[in-house]
Amino acid sequence: MNFFEHQDRARQNTQQLIGLFSLSIAVMIMAIYIASLFLFRMAPRIWWHPGLFFYVAGMTIIAIAVGSLYKIACLREGGSVIAQGLGGRLLLPETADEQGQQLLNIVEEMAIASGISVPQVYLLDREISINAFAAGFTPNDAVIGVTRGTLQHLNRDELQGVIGHEFSHILNGDMRLNLRLVGLLHGILFIYLTGELLWRIRGTFRENKGLPLWAFGLALMAIGGIGLFCGRLIKAAVSRQREFLADASAVQFTRNPNGLTGVFQKLQQMDSRLISPGAEAASHMFFGNALNPSFWDNMFSTHPPLAERIRRVGGLSAQNLAAMPSRNQVRSPSHESLTMGFAGGDSAMPEQVINQVGSVTPEHFAHAQALLSQLPESLRLGAREQQSAMAIALALALDTENLQIQERQIAWLRDVQPADLVEKTLEFSSEISQLDPKIRLPLVDLAVPILRQNSAKECQRLCKCVHGLVKATGSLSLWHFVLQLILWHRLQPSINPTSVTTVEFTSIEEIWPDSLLVLSVIARFGYSQPDASTEDIAYAFRCGVFRLPKAGEQEKPETPLSCNFTELKKSIERLRLATPKLKQAIVDACAHTVLLDNKVTPSEADLLRAIAMTLDCPIPPFLNPQRGVSKQKQSSQNRS
Repeated sequence: MNFFEHQDRARQNTQQLIGLFSLSIAVMIMAIYIASLFLFRMAPRIWWHPGLFFYVAGMTIIAIAVGSLYKIACLREGGSVIAQGLGGRLLLPETADEQGQQLLNIVEEMAIASGISVPQVYLLDREISINAFAAGFTPNDAVIGVTRGTLQHLNRDELQGVIGHEFSHILNGDMRLNLRLVGLLHGILFIYLTGELLWRIRGTFRENKGLPLWAFGLALMAIGGIGLFCGRLIKAAVSRQREFLADASAVQFTRNPNGLTGVFQKLQQMDSRLISPGAEAASHMFFGNALNPSFWDNMFSTHPPLAERIRRVGGLSAQNLAAMPSRNQVRSPSHESLTMGFAGGDSAMPEQVINQVGSVTPEHFAHAQALLSQLPESLRLGAREQQSAMAIALALALDTENLQIQERQIAWLRDVQPADLVEKTLEFSSEISQLDPKIRLPLVDLAVPILRQNSAKECQRLCKCVHGLVKATGSLSLWHFVLQLILWHRLQPSINPTSVTTVEFTSIEEIWPDSLLVLSVIARFGYSQPDASTEDIAYAFRCGVFRLPKAGEQEKPETPLSCNFTELKKSIERLRLATPKLKQAIVDACAHTVLLDNKVTPSEADLLRAIAMTLDCPIPPFLNPQRGVSKQKQSSQNRS
């Protein structure tokens, strides 16, 4: 099952969730109706009272809807709301201790290896148990939460296994379902909270006849308990198998089953429960069982038994990993092998792009570690400090090949930014110019968590400033195009934190013009070398178009469309609202356009990855050098 199939499965689970939620509401309506009969002393004289039933049903549905909609509105800002509600503290590099720095390093390495934005990390300081969670709507706005006990009791391999497990939830589309589950089930819990309120105000009203108000409050609390029971049942129904999948993915990512097994063995002796009052609502998000064990634990727990998880991970170790080299045998790629390509051979095939979306292998992880190890300490530390991170983003936009253009850019920059920021930008530009170009995208992602700490206006201003620097060059290079696209996408959670991506387009007809526009950009930039003919560009464009669904039924231009960066952003925003299967087709068409000759340059790889990632289809770094890449492409300046 690939990334896109996992996304579709998550959508199906959402439909299952809505069905179970509706059934739970029906059960609660009947329970409240029966309690109301006794309240008004209608039972056992008459059991069916249509007016009362419809009144109870209406009020119950309204109460649950209000509770759910309120919670859903609160969750629009994403996983950070969950983390803060659990008592989490944003872990910043300048305030992190040695254990916290190790955690941040592992998260950065895993993010670079998987091709997603580096998630913000929250530390649950008051929780001494071993547990962790991932929350968010998309891989681009994910956050990871880790308890203090996890840092204190796990070694690096074990911590890496836990983070790999959480990255599986990020990549497989589990987070969005988890947030929806929190929002919907809060409405059911609202019944319990209403009953608790009536119990507390029992002395306010005179109770001359009928069932006392406090008793009705107790009844609502009992009915709310039914809702709590139903909520746990729903969470168990949609969570258990996903935990097995995340365990298997963590082993696949790290090729080190001993790390994950070691965590489970420690959990058998220690604890994974949380003391936070918010643990009940978010229990299905955690790595381990966050609630107190109960009599019904085996049936309604959101997590499989630890013994079963150990057995399955052990089975992976014995069967699937027997022929694989150990983690110590996976060598970090050399400098020469970090150019471009796909794991498994010198020929880059479009099908491999689809297979690599949303996946991580030990080779990718070693590749990410090697990339980060090449970064000078000043850049690594600068990406973790606010002003320096802004300077790095601006430095990446400076032209390092043409000094006249760079001077024009610097003159423009001095007019719009403070002098100290400009000086830092120049310092970092000098260092970045000495680096291999393949490190530029990871450097952007390293700076993103700190850049997101800025206000929405500051993030917008940074994007506009980068655009101004690019505009000052007089032409748009392939790298500048990629930089603007990635930076704009990565900062969207800060620029528009309440925006939630939902599926709006289910057919290619609805997004056909947008698909043509993206393929036009791929064709024009991918074949922008001076000796490329217009026929080559048009042929590459048409080959990509014919990969789209129902291409034979749609109007197809013979040559690529012309567009600007603003138009492209609007088209990508629309394409992000398509179903996972449509996104798969679009990424496949983009890959066929770039890889028409089965060869690709590092710049084209950045372009392909940037467009896919802005569609929330993360692609890990490509691995092997392309020895067969044409010299024409190698020497191209990639300018249009």
